[in-house]
Amino acid sequence: MPGTRKLGRPTAHRNLMLRGMVTYLLENGQIETTVTRAKEVRSLADKMITLGKANTLASRRAALSFITKEDVVRKLFDSIAPAYAERNGGYTTIYKLGPRRGDGAEMAIIRLVGLEDPKADKKDKKDKKDSKKN
Repeated sequence: MPGTRKLGRPTAHRNLMLRGMVTYLLENGQIETTVTRAKEVRSLADKMITLGKANTLASRRAALSFITKEDVVRKLFDSIAPAYAERNGGYTTIYKLGPRRGDGAEMAIIRLVGLEDPKADKKDKKDKKDSKKN
């Protein structure tokens, strides 16, 4: 396990939660979570991307043993890892948002570096459609 944070959960629950978060991050490009969880997810996601850069059968099997969806592993090896071929680490970035309304936990967005914001892409498409209508 990369860090020593227990995140208030038993070991099995914590490992499954982090696996799910890494899978969701690689699938969607960003997630919103607490700062401490984001710091744990960052190291695990970086390790998965490094496995993807190796692009061997052994690294693919190692990624499949950690990531919970086969489609995400395929996306990791086919599109995400090649995008970071020239980069040595630091594939994610954490943006702090402020306290959560309910319990005051410090919130953050963890995002893959260099990949466009999915919401921004949707806005650009809408702008292009509006300009075509005029």
